[in-house]
Amino acid sequence: MSLSDSDIELPSDDDLSRLAGEVVLLGVSSGSLVGTAESCTGGLVAAALTSVSGSSATVRGGVVSYAIGVKHDVLGVSSDILDTPGIGAVSSECAEAMAAGARLVLSCDVAVSVTGIAGPTGAEPNKPVGSVWFGIASVGSTKSELHLFSGNRDQVRRKATFVALTMLKDALA
Repeated sequence: MSLSDSDIELPSDDDLSRLAGEVVLLGVSSGSLVGTAESCTGGLVAAALTSVSGSSATVRGGVVSYAIGVKHDVLGVSSDILDTPGIGAVSSECAEAMAAGARLVLSCDVAVSVTGIAGPTGAEPNKPVGSVWFGIASVGSTKSELHLFSGNRDQVRRKATFVALTMLKDALA
């Protein structure tokens, strides 16, 4: 797990398109299959990837696991993680389990996960609005990182999409 408490600038449509294109190019050139498991981004990462022509050669799919039940039933996040006070759905443990679960259910080489509090409501003790955990799972490695984003709901989701794409790019590079 790592922590990034420095906020990022709001990415433009061009920034997201460029980054998604780089992920697709790296995935295709390496012969890797990629997938996503998304909660607070609601499919924005998968949408960015699949907006790239030729993405079907590398993108296996995505799971929008907005509900706790989907995290558990589809991605295999354990009840021990989801039901334990202080851990729950917005945690490193959940982000890592979501990414690992996505690798399994999507049969892909690399998967990224996003789970957090986009706001404006939903803050919890020690988990303010803008807290977003990311997981990345690849063969033999699963890790997570926390980002604390400023801005409104749409801005938090957009920044989270940018970070998730960056993590995929780094994992494929």
